[in-house]
Amino acid sequence: MDAKTFNQILEIAFQKKVSDVHFEVDNPPFFRGRGQIIRSKLPNLVHEDTEFIAKAILEQNNRELNDSVRDFDASYALDSGGRFRVSIFRQRGHFGIVMRVIPPHIGDFSALNLPPVLGEITKSPNGLILVTGPTGNGKSTTMASMLSHLNNFFSYNIITIEDPIEFLFTSNKSCIIQREVGIDTDNFATALKSALRMDPDVIMVGEMRDAETIDSCIKAAETGHLVFSTLHTQGAVSTINRLVGNFPPESQDIIRQRLADILVATISLRLIKDKTGEKIFPVVEIMRTTTTIQACIREGRLSEIEKHIEEGRSQYHMQTLDQHLIELCEQDVITIEEAKRFTHSTDLERKLTFT
Repeated sequence: MDAKTFNQILEIAFQKKVSDVHFEVDNPPFFRGRGQIIRSKLPNLVHEDTEFIAKAILEQNNRELNDSVRDFDASYALDSGGRFRVSIFRQRGHFGIVMRVIPPHIGDFSALNLPPVLGEITKSPNGLILVTGPTGNGKSTTMASMLSHLNNFFSYNIITIEDPIEFLFTSNKSCIIQREVGIDTDNFATALKSALRMDPDVIMVGEMRDAETIDSCIKAAETGHLVFSTLHTQGAVSTINRLVGNFPPESQDIIRQRLADILVATISLRLIKDKTGEKIFPVVEIMRTTTTIQACIREGRLSEIEKHIEEGRSQYHMQTLDQHLIELCEQDVITIEEAKRFTHSTDLERKLTFT
């Protein structure tokens, strides 16, 4: 492996519009396209190949490859402008690398097939907006689209704290400052404290990883800022449980009270194939924190939240995962069989019958 070959493989990834590239010893490079892993016809990689790739990525991030490198998140940019989010890891003593393709342009809500209500949600003057879902299901892209919407229509000072920086923004109506953990700051919690002294209107935290970061995000929202962040959870209820569960039992009632006061919305995403298998569509659960849902969070009545989301569709443009799956089935975008694979309930067909 040399630099020319490595970059050619990455250029192919952009041309073929794949989402990920995998480099592992004893296998050829793999691509993920349309949700499927595709084995390339290139030769199997050896230890020296993946070591070369890891070294090239680390050098671009001003890091040296040494024995202390076990797991490392980074970004990588091509001279042509293509960008990747990178995960470097070790397996059986060798380096492995997974590179996520970052789209060159940030699509608007319509282009990404996202509900237009996201534009309304971003209009909140303060509070906490959470974008959730499993890895690789569009959280970063959705959050970037929301920040791009703010940048294009509002005059804000927006500060992002990421590990690593993914989408690069150009300030438009808003001023955007992007900071990368490990290069510009030590960690999320430290960067959040600094951000509060940087005259922010909006703060984006790439991921809530621990109780300290969660508490700092809540404090920032409580002091009048609009805060965006992500979690690896699959819905509003699991998101609230995850946030509260990061704190000791004696603190959890207080955390629920604080969350009820500042949570604006949760947007939970899954990606699903259309009927042709050629396109991917987001399935989106949207919870907005109405007065009723605030009471459910404060009092720990989380099992009631899904019902309130369903009932709030017409007035507040909320929707459950099932409601969106049913809508996509009725629009003939996806098959019922594919919808069944994604639903959390056992009676999706019955719901379809009665819509």
